[in-house]
Amino acid sequence: MAASTIASSSSSFINKTNVGLSTFCSPSSTSFYSKKRALKKIVSVMAPQQSPRAPSITGSVKNAMTLTEKIFAKASEKTQLSPGENVWVNVDILMTHDVCGPGSFGIFKKEFGENAKVWDREKIVIIPDHYIFTSDERANRNVDILRDFCMEQNIKYFYDIKDLGNFKANPDYKGVCHIALAQEGHCRPGEVLLGTDSHTCTAGAFGQFATGIGNTDAGFVLGTGKLLLKVPPTLRFVMDGEMPDYLLAKDLILQIIGEISLSGATYKSMEFVGSTVENLTMEERMTLCNMVVEAGGKNGVVPADSTTFKYLEGKTSLPYEPVYSDGQASFLSEYRFDISKLEPLVAKPHSPDNRALARECKDVKIDRVYIGSCTGGKTEDFLAAAKVFLASGKKVKVPTFLVPATQKVWMDVYSLPVPGSSGKTCSQIFEEAGCDTPASPSCGACLGGPRDTYARLNEPQVCVSTTNRNFPGRMGHKEGQIYLASPYTAAASALTGYITDPREFLQ
Repeated sequence: MAASTIASSSSSFINKTNVGLSTFCSPSSTSFYSKKRALKKIVSVMAPQQSPRAPSITGSVKNAMTLTEKIFAKASEKTQLSPGENVWVNVDILMTHDVCGPGSFGIFKKEFGENAKVWDREKIVIIPDHYIFTSDERANRNVDILRDFCMEQNIKYFYDIKDLGNFKANPDYKGVCHIALAQEGHCRPGEVLLGTDSHTCTAGAFGQFATGIGNTDAGFVLGTGKLLLKVPPTLRFVMDGEMPDYLLAKDLILQIIGEISLSGATYKSMEFVGSTVENLTMEERMTLCNMVVEAGGKNGVVPADSTTFKYLEGKTSLPYEPVYSDGQASFLSEYRFDISKLEPLVAKPHSPDNRALARECKDVKIDRVYIGSCTGGKTEDFLAAAKVFLASGKKVKVPTFLVPATQKVWMDVYSLPVPGSSGKTCSQIFEEAGCDTPASPSCGACLGGPRDTYARLNEPQVCVSTTNRNFPGRMGHKEGQIYLASPYTAAASALTGYITDPREFLQ
């Protein structure tokens, strides 16, 4: 747990109402705090008899709601909701992939009939991405099952892949589902997006409710377009201050998870606000929301703004209606951070909440670096890594594996000039630094996969990774040691062969 890694004040992680950041910033830093409001529940065994009375002349009283509560209210066609209520929610988008799709389809056919039709063929998005570039027969069969179902149901949005030898020969193939959902315009403010993957919460960056569900729930949604959900209470995270140029959103979410623990947001909404968040790009907001599930969160959400709307231009023609938390909305807890005082972080094995300063781990020798996944394989993640390699002018000292999340990201790696490089692309800088050639876009080794998966951890090695989980066996070998880090820290570590604070190259 996070507390065990902090020598200075382990007790501070127990009392949320008085928590300092002294271990992670200078003594002059603004303190972190939480304001907690108790939720009162009144239970009546028997209601006393009352005589009829006329309605109040002031009309019904509307209580303030949070952003997530408003989305639930809209989706359940109710005017008012409170945390803890169970409601039938109308689903705007259901996503599934090659790992969970076959099981979800099987449940759908078992419960609704072999010849049943899905509730809306244009609201289902099917994205093969997990076990793609492998010779494993069962993995290949799963993609075949997706294809057969989509043809049978005439699914509009199926991003197929047939030629595994050359992903570029598959124009429909995208790659990692959570990044493809955004790039293809399936994420919209105010909507409900469900997916058979725990990191579906990534889409909350667009001001929508997005969460992962199981195969049984997905099978039900396929047939009805609805799901019974409990309204979660909301934790509010206020991040202010100018973000140092050696930090990325990965550092912010590792800080939060380390602070509240792996279970600190269990079945709660995590809403991110503040000047720091407002200045984040969409891809960085996606990183922030991506890992709320590593704190147990039901969903993460960033209020939609001009950055959101600009990103969506040209990606979707469907109308959407953003919603925002009311000024008087009740939050279960509120946390505040002065990001200007934060330092680069890592999560040590074997938990995402095992937080430590990167500079405190400088003696940890590593065997490899992995840059990729829905968390750390976006275009801006590779630009960040290239920035470090460019600043150093050196070659990596350990194998450095690069796995772009989607086909579009892969193209960006080979075409976008890196700022300050005199026109060089990421791929050119990576080659000069001695990195592996960028691989075919997919989830890759983030979750291990078949043994022949590119960059899978097949030996008990130490890996610095931009992915999201570092539990035993997550990337393959159960004795592997995974340190979660930002692309900056991952690239800096590749250059030295030890976990390295990126300020060594960026300042």
